[in-house]
Amino acid sequence: MALSGPEWVDRYPTSSDPNDCVGEFRDNLIQFIKALHAAKATVKISATLRPPQRAYLMHHAYKIAHNVEDPGNVPKMAVINIDWVHRDEAGEPDLPKSRSAASQMVTAYGIVAQPALVSRHTQGRAVDMDISWNGTLTIAPRNGAPRPIASMPRTGENKELHAIGASYGVIKAVFAGDPPHWSDDGH
Repeated sequence: MALSGPEWVDRYPTSSDPNDCVGEFRDNLIQFIKALHAAKATVKISATLRPPQRAYLMHHAYKIAHNVEDPGNVPKMAVINIDWVHRDEAGEPDLPKSRSAASQMVTAYGIVAQPALVSRHTQGRAVDMDISWNGTLTIAPRNGAPRPIASMPRTGENKELHAIGASYGVIKAVFAGDPPHWSDDGH
């Protein structure tokens, strides 16, 4: 059994390949990205499919680090041999040390909001992508003529771009706190 800490972050990597998404969402995402590239936007994908093991590690690290969960009460995941409980020299549980290790994991993962155990990412139905452009972006909605987006911001946070994405079935997150998140239903 290995103690929790940032060395776990490199295990069970999240994909950044749109082809690892599933079914209709995969096809829609690929078409949306093609439209963005054709419009000369920059697209940087940081996450698509997240293995359930990574979701488990992220979920519990966040809860421990934010004093929501006791490291001694984390349910086991059969394939992950992690010990969330750090101990002092006498062998007693050391809660500050445990929370510190979890906090280091949260930082290393780059977590901005509490990760779910089951999410659109673990289902292959989400993408985290940063989108940017200079000047006016002229982009076509699915089955439509190209139209200009001159409004600010020139990022994935642009409301007009959200409407274009929705025409492809790629919906901008409907919740706050996760700027790069898009999925098949906004969750």
